[in-house]
Amino acid sequence: VAIQCLETAFGVSMEDQGLAVSQTLPEIFEAAVGKEPEHLRANSEPVTPSEDDIAEAERLKTEGNEQMKAENFEAAVSFYGKAIELNPSNAVYFCNRAAAYSKLGNYAGAVRDCERAIGIDPNYSKAYGRMGLALSSLNKHTEAVVYYKKALELDPDNDTYKSNLKIAEQKMKETPSPVSSETKAGHSSLNRVLCFSPLFTQASNIMNNPQVQQL
Repeated sequence: VAIQCLETAFGVSMEDQGLAVSQTLPEIFEAAVGKEPEHLRANSEPVTPSEDDIAEAERLKTEGNEQMKAENFEAAVSFYGKAIELNPSNAVYFCNRAAAYSKLGNYAGAVRDCERAIGIDPNYSKAYGRMGLALSSLNKHTEAVVYYKKALELDPDNDTYKSNLKIAEQKMKETPSPVSSETKAGHSSLNRVLCFSPLFTQASNIMNNPQVQQL
């Protein structure tokens, strides 16, 4: 009965082939949440790059490094991206592109690439260090401290990580907590409301009345 009511209400029919969909409900759900259906997953396994692809990717990375030295950061991003396309399992390419993104002010892109690099090589200290820089640039100093500490854990003698960690820790102390800021903002808003309320105005008039002041 419920189906018949819906068909009548919307003017559709279960027998209308034009309304048929090619996917089942679970497949539609998996696609919506970014999960591939089981029958497609086997075909999406990462392909091992050929020796030629690996060599070309290294050449592209080297060219990207040269562009970084020349401060052509957009070109560097392009070369590193092409290297990644040929060999997406190399953490260095992602980390280098993260550095180029940071130079362009694209700190969110740098964070994403550092995450990819760390996912490929969890012991890659440079990826943690560059992640710390990107997070600091986004004023996420608490998170940056965590990554700098991990970078130092992997490379204890790196003076750059030590210096950046101290800066991030200092910034973290200077930055007010969200709760504190919200509380201050709330007090300020409350004061403005009270100052312009009729009750406050009436009380102010009473207190300024000469007869009251003589009491």
